[in-house]
Amino acid sequence: MEFFTCNITFLVYYFNFFYLNTTILSVFMVKSRLEKENRGEIMAIPKYQYIKDELKNKIISGQFASGDKFYTEAELIAMYDVSSITVVRALNDLAKDGYIVRQQGKGTFVSRARKHKLVEFSDVEIFETKDDKVTVLSIERGNKLEYLEKLGLRGDQFYYKIERTRQTNGVTYIYHTSYIPEQYINANYPNLDYYSSIYKRFKLDYRIHMNDEHFEEINEIAFPTPEHVASVLGIDTQFPTVFQTKTTKLEATGQVLAYSETYKRADYYKIKFLSCNRGH
Repeated sequence: MEFFTCNITFLVYYFNFFYLNTTILSVFMVKSRLEKENRGEIMAIPKYQYIKDELKNKIISGQFASGDKFYTEAELIAMYDVSSITVVRALNDLAKDGYIVRQQGKGTFVSRARKHKLVEFSDVEIFETKDDKVTVLSIERGNKLEYLEKLGLRGDQFYYKIERTRQTNGVTYIYHTSYIPEQYINANYPNLDYYSSIYKRFKLDYRIHMNDEHFEEINEIAFPTPEHVASVLGIDTQFPTVFQTKTTKLEATGQVLAYSETYKRADYYKIKFLSCNRGH
């Protein structure tokens, strides 16, 4: 019993000794690190990254306007008391990210690109749309890998492909092809016109307001226009069209609701951009 008590006492003593020394060591290490940070021997982030972030904020905040001449390497070396290698790396990263343009023999300039500029955009209707007519050409069930991937579906799942045209004053000016996951299609639709408005069907059938969901849209000029598209639009292949791809996702979950490919006659396309304040 005495032997057991003795060992317990020894273990308690040893534990207290170990805990005390560990605490002292930890305090010493923290104090040492703080002293090094104060002397500049340790930085939370690399120096070039700190310089890059600070310069980027100056550009974004409006201290430099688009096209303005930017700091020289010599100025930045003096400002931050760092080596030319550090400054060059920070500047090269800013150039790669599109904030500045470096021109040999001329200097560095703030990019004229509207990077991180908030804008509003909208289609400009160049004709009355109240008499527009939508025609559903076809509705087909499919599972081609290319579109399954765009919809985030598995290989054993299906989607519905819906082809539509839009006319105004007897002129067909838009050709839509939409791909919708099978779960969002009523397979017992009464007729093709049931899907003349896909947004309407999402709203009425599933209570999803597509205009309020997240989307990504890309527009580019298609020239020449693909033969099949030109035939549908009643134009020559040498007549330019605007090709638009759009992916709409359910904001709450990220699920893809629809992927669409649209061709629009170039003479019926106009878009307006408006810059806006960040507090807008």
